Amino acid sequence: MKFELMNVNQILPLAGLCLWLATCGLPLQAREPARNLEELTRLEAKVEAVSRNVLPATVALLSERTGSSGSGVIASEDGLILTAAHVVQGADQLLVVFPDGKQVQGKVLGANYSKDIAMVQIATAGKWPFVGMGASKSLQAGDWVIALGHSAGFDAGRTPPVRFGCVVSKGPGNFLTTDCTLIGGDSGGPLFDLDGKIIGIHSSIGQSLTNNNHAGIDGFRDDWDRIRAGETWGALSMNPFANPEMPVLGIGMGMMRGVKGVVVESVVPGSPAAAAGVRTGDVVGSIDGSPVRNGGEMLQILAKLQAGDQVKLGVMRDKESLEVKVTLKRRNELFEQR
Repeated sequence: MKFELMNVNQILPLAGLCLWLATCGLPLQAREPARNLEELTRLEAKVEAVSRNVLPATVALLSERTGSSGSGVIASEDGLILTAAHVVQGADQLLVVFPDGKQVQGKVLGANYSKDIAMVQIATAGKWPFVGMGASKSLQAGDWVIALGHSAGFDAGRTPPVRFGCVVSKGPGNFLTTDCTLIGGDSGGPLFDLDGKIIGIHSSIGQSLTNNNHAGIDGFRDDWDRIRAGETWGALSMNPFANPEMPVLGIGMGMMRGVKGVVVESVVPGSPAAAAGVRTGDVVGSIDGSPVRNGGEMLQILAKLQAGDQVKLGVMRDKESLEVKVTLKRRNELFEQR
């Protein structure tokens, strides 16, 4: 069971929260188990407090040019809004609507479409409500999160709905998945931790509405100066493994009957694998100690890493076990070099 609060003035039903905890059975983000009614009550109060604090900075974004709408969150006092790249696509100006109905103009800055992250600057000078940023790389499956957004677009009859759920998985790349229920209009809206810090931006909504991808906030940090300066790059892809920023080894993957692991069919010149001395015919059996039985498992492990990360490959070569250190590169970086 998940919670969808149509107004933060409504208090989370404690009985429902107990039922959700019983069915989910996951620890608090702070790694504190909720074992009794007192701890459940404390969690309920924390979720309500976070919701109240972040609500004023959760805005709707409307484009007169494209007719699209989405959500965003203000991350600085001078009105810098974080949102999803697909929300700003095709627009240079957006109407920014606050939960109380106040409207101001916003200028679209830059975007990294590969990470589905973008920035919008409120054009009017002022001291705007904002929320601080947390961290996304340190998140783990089971961490509790709070999602806000202007579901189905701005509605003057209610505040942005609040959804409570947990992290399901990390990756691929900069993305993470939660079970917070999201619908159209939530795209670009914020994901918060239990300290009320921004940890992600809603990216894509799953078919079940309860298995959704979010762009991690650390992706913004990596590209902050470029996006704020107005630079736009990258490409949106429905296939995360084709993402231009996907970390790669630079090998052709094969398989051989009776052999567990990934057979190296080819090594891309100038690739991380080539620089590390990986050879055609090697069999990669593990990455950082995690077993790799086939190419699919290898891709899943790589998708949770970042370009620049160093990994240890467990390699079998001519019946000899080796450990090879490889520094990953982005897919587009590798192919730009060729």
